[in-house]
Amino acid sequence: MKANKSQNKPGKIFIICGPSGSGKTTLLASLIKDKKIGKLLVKSCSITTRPRRTGERDAVEYFFVTGFEFKRLLKAKKILEWTRYLGYYYGTPKGPLESKLRGGKNIGLCLDLKGARALKKLYPNNALTVFVLPPSLDVLKRRIENRCSRTNKKEIARRIRLARRELLAASQFDYCVLNQNLRLALGELKNIFLQGINS
Repeated sequence: MKANKSQNKPGKIFIICGPSGSGKTTLLASLIKDKKIGKLLVKSCSITTRPRRTGERDAVEYFFVTGFEFKRLLKAKKILEWTRYLGYYYGTPKGPLESKLRGGKNIGLCLDLKGARALKKLYPNNALTVFVLPPSLDVLKRRIENRCSRTNKKEIARRIRLARRELLAASQFDYCVLNQNLRLALGELKNIFLQGINS
């Protein structure tokens, strides 16, 4: 009896990156909700030290841990990439990701620039990186300001400075998707994903 080749084929890591306000999180969520793609792609569950918000479930939205536990996992090399944002740590746990890959599952992640580079370096043959571009810096600025209406001006300015730096790195990614129209950007992302898992 022949073995099923698809069972022996490791999954792919589908990394979506882009500045705050580019729409990367919305695009990944829409991709996973898609009837066809949703059967082929699962969202990675990150680990964080930030408090759980109302309605969030442990091991669903995030793995919620203490700062002490996060640092212990980091020291034990059980976190593949990490960042600190607004005083809290966020990272990608190694065990769950590698278990899914071995099981042939394709994993979707939204990461910052540092995280995307780290995973691409660790999994050069399995990771596919996509950078989401805003229509313009002015549009991005408006999106950030609208999204962060309750955030102080200093934080908004910091996000815009960071966005400028991130946009300069777009050429380092496997693909770039312009998010001027969400439906068109999602269609392009679907094609990239299907092409990537079949290559």
